[in-house]
Amino acid sequence: MRWTGRQQAAADAVLALVLLAFGLLATGLAGDNQPGSRPVDAACRVLIAVAALALLARRRAPVATLAVVTVATSTYLVLGYPYGPILLTFLIAVYTVAARLPVRPAALATGAAFVLMLTHVFWSRGPAPGWAGVLPASAWAVVPFAMGVVVRVNREAAARSRAEQVRDRAEQARRQADEERLRIAQEVHDVVGHGLAAISMQAEIALHLLPKRPEQAETALTAISRTSREALDELRVTLGAVRRGAERGPVPGLARLPALRDRLAGAGLAVELRVIGEPRELPAAVDLAAYRVVQEALTNVLRHAGVGSAEVTVDHRADALTVEVADRGAGASGDWLDDADDGTAGHGLAGMRERVDALGGRLVLGPRPGGGFRVHAWLPVEPSA
Repeated sequence: MRWTGRQQAAADAVLALVLLAFGLLATGLAGDNQPGSRPVDAACRVLIAVAALALLARRRAPVATLAVVTVATSTYLVLGYPYGPILLTFLIAVYTVAARLPVRPAALATGAAFVLMLTHVFWSRGPAPGWAGVLPASAWAVVPFAMGVVVRVNREAAARSRAEQVRDRAEQARRQADEERLRIAQEVHDVVGHGLAAISMQAEIALHLLPKRPEQAETALTAISRTSREALDELRVTLGAVRRGAERGPVPGLARLPALRDRLAGAGLAVELRVIGEPRELPAAVDLAAYRVVQEALTNVLRHAGVGSAEVTVDHRADALTVEVADRGAGASGDWLDDADDGTAGHGLAGMRERVDALGGRLVLGPRPGGGFRVHAWLPVEPSA
């Protein structure tokens, strides 16, 4: 828990007053048990009060506080007053210096205070313990100094840990934002690329038919209108998700393959769709990836293969889903692989591979036996219970 400055000052005031009251009350009792010590008098009480009240400034000025406490305590002991609660103020002052300052200046300040405290060991109006008193006296400096250093090191380690956590959260947020931008780029490319490819093919058909059979050109123009409207609707949904900063609603999936097939038929590409196995509900990510792979592969057939037909096979297996798109066109000798070779993530075949790899699947691209090109994607799916 992090205390405010006012709370820290209040805590120090309570500590100083408690030590002052305890020192004034307990020192007399300590004197009764230490024959030969000087009786408690007004000077003794003043020294106890000075040492205790100096702790009020221990956080703002730890070295000055230690100096005042050391002088008051040393004077108290040299005058021969009994060992008592005043030593607690010295212990707290040493601890504060060690806990709030770097090790080197804290050690120098504590060392100087310890040397001054040793005065009473060799010279005092009361019984002087001599060399036998050095070790007990050193404990009053060494023990609180070690405790303070440990607390300071732990506090700094905790601060570094919090800073690292903040950096980790920022880095994670940045990665998530990058991944989301990449996902949106893939979606926009797939939507716009497919729509524009279909529109381009339909426009060429319309231009070809317009001089000779204008009545048939109307069909191609109608298909252009429908395809552009559908592409714009899907693009609007995708970009709306970006503006909201949330996941969009229902995403395209394999259930839309018949609509995709019909749309491409209007563009002059006949698609034969085969479904193997019993269709079942798929994870949204797998369903979307499979649809986008088929969509991108068919778009490339429309653009580059130079044929009027393609085959799509969807195989529902126990632990996986496979989709395959094949044609008998120009294959890899044409422009089929242009998008995959440009090194731009989220475009063409490279975008397909990223989608499949992200789900732990495999994507196989290559010539088809007997001519043409084949795209085969294997996507893992948890077996149904």
